[in-house]
Amino acid sequence: MKRIALAAALLVSLAAPAWAGLDAGWAAYERGDYLAALWEWRPLADRGNADAQNNLGVMYANGQGVPQNFAEAVTWYRRAAEQGDVLAQALLGVRYAKGQGVEQDYAEAVKWYRRAAKQGNASAQIILGGMYSRGQGVPPNLVLAHMWLNLAAASSPAGERRDGAVKARELVAKFMTSFEIEMAQRLASEWKPKKE
Repeated sequence: MKRIALAAALLVSLAAPAWAGLDAGWAAYERGDYLAALWEWRPLADRGNADAQNNLGVMYANGQGVPQNFAEAVTWYRRAAEQGDVLAQALLGVRYAKGQGVEQDYAEAVKWYRRAAKQGNASAQIILGGMYSRGQGVPPNLVLAHMWLNLAAASSPAGERRDGAVKARELVAKFMTSFEIEMAQRLASEWKPKKE
């Protein structure tokens, strides 16, 4: 029993500095002290902390505390995204869609948006719905476009993002048959988020 208690105490003591570094980094970031945030997050990111890796990606993408460098941002986003970090997946999709730090590749953007969308990220769902409606990086599929836009509208709080998803869904529906709309609605009602 003492061994279990000792092991639990050891795990807590090892995890506490990581959370302390994340929290201290957030506090510094929020007050605009990007160098302090970088100082807190870099060691955590180097040790594989996905939150810290994503945060470094944001800093490199925005040039906060470091020179703006989209290639470096992509490196950090990818490390976090491969661990299942939903925000990093969506942001990696953005970089591929815009060709920032990587060669523009809509199929690769769809891959990362889809991974984030499957975990319930409404922003990725909206973008993915748009890409399916335009056939950008995927064959055009209005049923899937409607489904993703419907999911985004349902999960977004009232406001601009939700209104945008509803408007886009209604626009897509104008080009669909009633059967296709029913199919999209059924897919949306059966859908469940899947954490990686």
